[in-house]
Amino acid sequence: MDKNFCENLKIARKDNNLTQKQVADKLGVVESCYANWEQGRTEPSIAMLRKLSKIFNISIDELIND
Repeated sequence: MDKNFCENLKIARKDNNLTQKQVADKLGVVESCYANWEQGRTEPSIAMLRKLSKIFNISIDELIND
């Protein structure tokens, strides 16, 4: 997984004052699943990217690029 995405995901979560568990709950996934995305172990699906962009109120482009 791209380091930019992992870092952007973490920044977006912190900017919204959310824990990994809170984001995971909003997405309907377990916390370890979300944590793996931030750590670059696995990648979210396109559907999850859409949900993440809505939760953080940013574009998918902002999540995956610099």
